[in-house]
Amino acid sequence: MDFGIEGKVALVTAASRGLGRGCAEQLAAEKCRVAICSRDGAAAKQAAGEISAKTGAEVLGFGADVSKIEDTSRLLEAVKQALGDPEILVTNAGGPPPGTFAGTALSEYEKALDLNLMSAVRLIHGVTPAMKTKGWGRVIAITSISVKQPIGNLLLSNMARAGLTGFLKTIATELAPAGITVNALLPGTHKTSRIDQLVQDRATREDKPPEEVYQEMMKSNPSQTIGNPSDFGAAAAFLASAQARYITGQNLLVDGGNYRGLL
Repeated sequence: MDFGIEGKVALVTAASRGLGRGCAEQLAAEKCRVAICSRDGAAAKQAAGEISAKTGAEVLGFGADVSKIEDTSRLLEAVKQALGDPEILVTNAGGPPPGTFAGTALSEYEKALDLNLMSAVRLIHGVTPAMKTKGWGRVIAITSISVKQPIGNLLLSNMARAGLTGFLKTIATELAPAGITVNALLPGTHKTSRIDQLVQDRATREDKPPEEVYQEMMKSNPSQTIGNPSDFGAAAAFLASAQARYITGQNLLVDGGNYRGLL
């Protein structure tokens, strides 16, 4: 299927690896012109080169920490100068450290909100004026299954991503008349460095080998497996497509059926 987005400028943040990279690869496969970023600029440039070689698309890498206002501003300007205004935005950021209410210092709350809520708000604020002018845009935020089903020991992530979900649902209604869709992708368990970190944390707490924790995760999922970044990226590419023009304000689970709720 031709998704109708060849030549569109796409910006995917935190995309040198993991789910962000999966999204960038799938958008590049659709022949978008893709910008990716990472806090490690060298890693972003290396990943961009690898994705470009694999897909034949134009892919550029930039160094930026999206939790910082000044980095976000510089990133958006650099992408505009190199490729043009983003028409597709995929917001992503690494998760805050695991922890419980009793063990989380108050100083950590603001950091988590900057990382997982305000980073997306600032990026969306930066790209939507040009999208409105063109009458076309796609905003896709990577959040988490936790916005429907909070995950134990991930207090900060649960809080920040739930706040982002409320923001996205609100602006989806405001931006729809301008031809801009706003949706969220909710990953379950995918084989990424973030999952490796959480597995190690759980293995330490429960005094068991990490491989045993992975096996338990797979067995608890109806699909009896763990997702991978390309599964996730394919969903992002569809939401960015011309065919998805009538889908907005939604939270799409990509979790192998792990969420058991009705809504």
